[in-house]
Order: sequence, then structure tokens, then C-alpha cells
Amino acid sequence: MGQAIEAAAAARRRVAPRPWVGAVVVPADSPEHPGFTGATDGRAGAHAEVVALAAAGQAAVGSTLYVTLEPCSHHGATAPCADAVIAAGVARVVVAVADPDPLVAGEGLERLRAAGIEVEVGICAEAVEAQLAAYLHHRRTGRPFVVLKLAATLDGRTAAPDGSSQWITGEAARVDAHRLRADSDAILVGAATVRADNPRLTVRLPEGERGPDDTEPLRVVLGAAAADAAIHPCLEVGGDLGDVLDDLGSRGILQLMVEGGATVSAAFHSAGLVDRYVLYLAPALFGGNDGVPLFAGAGAASIESLRRGRIVEMRRLGDDLRLDLEGM
Repeated sequence: MGQAIEAAAAARRRVAPRPWVGAVVVPADSPEHPGFTGATDGRAGAHAEVVALAAAGQAAVGSTLYVTLEPCSHHGATAPCADAVIAAGVARVVVAVADPDPLVAGEGLERLRAAGIEVEVGICAEAVEAQLAAYLHHRRTGRPFVVLKLAATLDGRTAAPDGSSQWITGEAARVDAHRLRADSDAILVGAATVRADNPRLTVRLPEGERGPDDTEPLRVVLGAAAADAAIHPCLEVGGDLGDVLDDLGSRGILQLMVEGGATVSAAFHSAGLVDRYVLYLAPALFGGNDGVPLFAGAGAASIESLRRGRIVEMRRLGDDLRLDLEGM
């Protein structure tokens, strides 16, 4: 399953809004065989299981198939993967997580079992739930998985009193933030940020990290952007943030990265619409209370109303620190 997870990770940026899935076929007569590996083939090609089965050929008969997501059971852009698994003569299927998509929702597993195939579910489920968090959230809620990206000094300031804010964090953290952009289907900022910074919101990564099939995230402005703003072409949205997320979800946006300023960040935070906070902390201090804070406006009125979550990941990036928080 570890191999399947690695294959899925490599496919992510070239398959969304389809789920990035990995699969490995292990022949029955060669349990020590490294396996035949497959991953979701682009935005219209075969699913991971079919790719792996094609690589295995006759070795698939009596084999064990490891796959990160439940094989589909419906006709969509491709034929049902469950049917392909049955036709290939696979004896056992090991699945990390069931697919909550209403078109699947356990039917793929039941079809395999009805065909006499041994099915096991839950192997490395926690790792795959994390890897497919955006897809699973979208299928369960209809909305994109919202990642709020923040960068600040250790005393929680994002800009100086004069408004200057560039390069609070170092190069390694900035590259990592662009990887976060590359993994997202859309990036949202507020109109005030567009007016103040005139951002392009494109993905800029070191040479070799971008593939020919990688696409730029959809650029979304909360409000209106001037006709000559660098962010164009973009989608301009407004109104209730929940409605905005519903609209983006209907457009197939699985992960939305929010990079807005303190006002937009506070709006998503106070509405409870952030699924993951990614905070880059620089080893620097403004040393006063006149710098720009992470969030604008009033916060928790008392310690009892303080919103608490959990740190799910922590990484050092050069001299900076990345903290990922959920459950706030």
C-alpha cells in the first residue's frame, strides 16, 4: 500500500479534479515481487487499477490488488474498475478507504465480494485519508477543502506598520507555499489584496518540479479586480462565503487555497470555514503591537471562547517553521 500511496502522490497535480489514486498488483506466485504499479492516468485516462492490471497482464490472475481508493462501479469517463478487476481474475483486493462519492459509496466493494473476491478495507487508511483529504471532503460536503495560508513573525505580525510585508519568510518557505499552490485547484484573495499588491497568483517552482500536464489554479477574487490587474483572468465572487464555496465546489474545485489578507482570513476563520491552517513562522519579531496582525477585527472575547485545534504537522523549512493545524 505504501507503493500505491507514493504513486498516487506523484499523480496529484496532473489528474484533479479526479481523485489521485495509486494501485499495485502483486502476483500470487511471487509474493516478493515488487508489484506492477499504476496511478490515475491524467484527467481523462484510465484509473489506477486499470493501469496496474494492464502492466501485470496474465500475472493479475490470482493476484492481490492494493489500491488507495475503492474501485468505482459505475460508467463515467471510463468503464467500471470493479468490472476490470473481476475480469482480470484478481483473487484479493486490499483497499485503504471507501469512496464516499454517491456514485460509488460501497457498491464497488460489494460488486467485488459478489464475484467471490476477498476484500479487505482499512489498510493505511489514516495516511490515505490525509492524502485524499481534499477529494474526500468535496465528495462528502460538495465544497472544496479550504486551506488558509498564513505567514508571520513569531509575534504574529504579517506586515510592518507602513504596510511593507515582502519576504517575511525565507526562500525554502516561499517555495513550499508555491507547492501548496500547485496542489490547489483554486487560490482566493480579497479585492483589497489585489489593489495593494497586484499579485499574479501563479505557481512558481524550481525547474523540474512542474510537469507538462500541470495546470495553473483558478484565480478567485472576493470582490472585483481592476481591468488591468495582473490577476486576470480570474473569477470574481461575492456574497455569503458558504455560497461561494458551494459555487466553487460545483465547478469541481477540490482544494481552495485562501491567501487573502487579514480581513479575508478573519472572515473564513470566524465563519468556521477553514479545514486546514498552514502557518509559516519566521524567526523574526516586530516587537510591538502596531504591525498588521494575522486576523483583522475582534477575536475571542475570553479564554473560554478561544478556538482550539490540533497541530497535525510541523516541519522546519530553512530557518522558518511550517505548522499545519486542523479542527479549529
